[in-house]
Amino acid sequence: MAIFSARSRDAAAYPIQSLFIPFPFVCFTLALATDIAFWQSGNLLWQDFSAWLLFAGLVFGGLAILVGVFDLLRPRTQPLRPTFLSTLLYLLILVLAVANSLVHAGDGWTAVVPFGLGLSAVTFVLCLVTAAVSARKYARLAWRV
Repeated sequence: MAIFSARSRDAAAYPIQSLFIPFPFVCFTLALATDIAFWQSGNLLWQDFSAWLLFAGLVFGGLAILVGVFDLLRPRTQPLRPTFLSTLLYLLILVLAVANSLVHAGDGWTAVVPFGLGLSAVTFVLCLVTAAVSARKYARLAWRV
């Protein structure tokens, strides 16, 4: 009798980093939404929300990188690992989010408009591009199975 069934072998090959990667994408998307809300209303509450969302996205992004390094050491995760391009884009997203967080650390209107809002928009577009690149790889992988 085998210790691992086919189902548990597949679960063992699943990259753990995939559990953490969606959080920064959601947080950075919501940061753009709260930046737009601040731009339209001028209410400082939205600036605070943006700062917290950027912080949460960076924390989970850092966790995803740490766990991703662990996943590199597991040879069974090789088929489900992200491509080099999506990894590079993900790191660029995190660098832009750090810069955006520094911009949002200021007070008042100039902490968001125009540079914080612009950085949030660029980060969001890069999130979309990264998701499209990753989806393309996994779609090709699904056709092979």
